[in-house]
Amino acid sequence: MAGEIRLRERYGEAFWRAHHEAWKRSDLNQREYCEAQGIPLKAFGNWRAKFKAEPQPPEPKLLYRRGGLSHRLSHTLSHSLSHMTNDPLSRPIVPPACEGRRRKFSAADKRRIVEEAAQAGASLSAVARRYGIAARVLFRWKQELAAATAAVFVAVQITDADAPSGVVPTAEGYAS
Repeated sequence: MAGEIRLRERYGEAFWRAHHEAWKRSDLNQREYCEAQGIPLKAFGNWRAKFKAEPQPPEPKLLYRRGGLSHRLSHTLSHSLSHMTNDPLSRPIVPPACEGRRRKFSAADKRRIVEEAAQAGASLSAVARRYGIAARVLFRWKQELAAATAAVFVAVQITDADAPSGVVPTAEGYAS
């Protein structure tokens, strides 16, 4: 009777959950762990599948982007932030990206960012990363700005300065 109770305890959920957590912390694969612990591989796999199907808590959001910590977060409290001024003339103010929302840049901000990318030695991709936008967006802004400032041809009619007003010149002379 006591052996049967121990057997039930051994194969209870707490037993398998403890083994599952220990296996995740180990550097062993599933087969090696089961052989080292003397537990059945099939039973462990079944419990592992059951634990994997349980809803997992969401991963905590990280405070940094691909390039590492943001500039403001990478500073210590003792470091002066005087070089990080919010002078609107020096740089465009880039609105922070909110989850699920698009940022809107003013035409002046777009122009300043494109001009910065057009400077000699500047990399379009590096400028785009600095402002947290995709390089393709900056490239599109550059094309739109070039199209807006492109030369436009206008039809012009040349008239003789000596002609009286309201009179249209013809091939033979002036028509009334």
